[in-house]
Amino acid sequence: MQAWTEYQTLNKDRFLDELLDLLRIPSVSADSKYKDDVKRCAEAVKEHLLKAGCDTAEVCPTPGHPIVFGQKIVDPKLPTVLVYGHYDVQPADPVNLWTSGPFEPVIKDGKIFARGACDDKGQMFMHIKALEVMAKTNTMPCNIKIMIEGEEEVGSSNLGKFLEDNVDRLKADIVLVSDTSMISMETPSIESGLRGLAYMEVEVTGPNRDLHSGVYGGAVANPINILCKMIASMHDENNHITIPGFYDKVQDLTEGERKALNNAPFNLDEYKKELGVKDNWGEKGYTTLERTGTRPTLDVNGIWGGYTGEGAKTVLPSKAYAKISMRLVPHQTSKEISDMFTSYFESIAPDYVQVKVTAHHGGEPVVTPTNSHAYKAAEKAIQTTFGKDPIPTRGGGSIPIIALFERTLGLKTVLLGFGLDNDNIHSPNEKYDVFNYYKGIETIPYFHKFFAEQG
Repeated sequence: MQAWTEYQTLNKDRFLDELLDLLRIPSVSADSKYKDDVKRCAEAVKEHLLKAGCDTAEVCPTPGHPIVFGQKIVDPKLPTVLVYGHYDVQPADPVNLWTSGPFEPVIKDGKIFARGACDDKGQMFMHIKALEVMAKTNTMPCNIKIMIEGEEEVGSSNLGKFLEDNVDRLKADIVLVSDTSMISMETPSIESGLRGLAYMEVEVTGPNRDLHSGVYGGAVANPINILCKMIASMHDENNHITIPGFYDKVQDLTEGERKALNNAPFNLDEYKKELGVKDNWGEKGYTTLERTGTRPTLDVNGIWGGYTGEGAKTVLPSKAYAKISMRLVPHQTSKEISDMFTSYFESIAPDYVQVKVTAHHGGEPVVTPTNSHAYKAAEKAIQTTFGKDPIPTRGGGSIPIIALFERTLGLKTVLLGFGLDNDNIHSPNEKYDVFNYYKGIETIPYFHKFFAEQG
């Protein structure tokens, strides 16, 4: 609509400056030293919602980090869209690998470099600016409720209680989320499913104290060596996960679904070149697209123990640790897989060490329907602004609360993301294209328009 285009064009520099200001706030939810910054970011999001045109907006306390909620109700008889996003970000470590300060956003080659640029401040903020575009031009086609949380990166542990306590307040017809990616801006896509997650931490203990590796080495088991062997044994020669029962409930794709998935544009040579690897890796019998979107995985996210400081220290450590995540697919559940992992890890521990397994956060896999009114509205919105049909894809990441929305609120979700797989989310030098940011603001109002028209 002309009014939307004109308003965005006139205000695009401000839209970008406001995002950069938000990115300067180090809202790291996992680190308690940033607690005040997380709260400051929540307050900033609330103020942006009010300035954008929300009737009300507030910072809602939780036992952890707060949730920001705002709404713009134009007519109770119209459809209502509940927008979800998060303002918290991953830790910036390792900071020395950033080419610029993680919380000092810079624009290079048309890309915004900063922690949270894509995940999820940049994508979340598109919705606030899209709401402003519609509100300030008096063209709101439906009611919008916006819920932005501050604990997504640490498992959304307080969101479930918030949903249960606010079922009536959050009443809507669909949930709209931009925390996913497209194949490319030349080949737009909509993710129609996400993997679940089971996140574990393991501790392996050998001797009751650190020992001199010359005096005791070869006679006492080294927990780091043992942990590495245990982890290595969790994949077989075909890179198949060896936990008994792990694949029992995995829903395999039909041949038709596999064919459709692999019809998406993908160049393996370019993929390897972009990542700087000589070859790809994964479960035998599946393509890269299948491995990253439709197959479960088990990966070590961190491993440590012993001496890691400067220089040398000949120590045989008492303990070794690892953080391990498993991505899940329908119909696996995080609780069942966490229990399987715990039992198996304990069973493969040799007698000369003791092990402790702790389950952290988890979430369930989801598949969103591609034949719903809401999906069709997203499809038509992309057709309108990109000039081509989007391809349905499966996302390899996890947004644990998507299943929670359906279970608690009875709402399906549309995943209308504008990030790219190479945006370095969770990594140093996270980025988000300015073009993508503006394209999201341009496209989102059309989703609301087409969703409202379909009733």
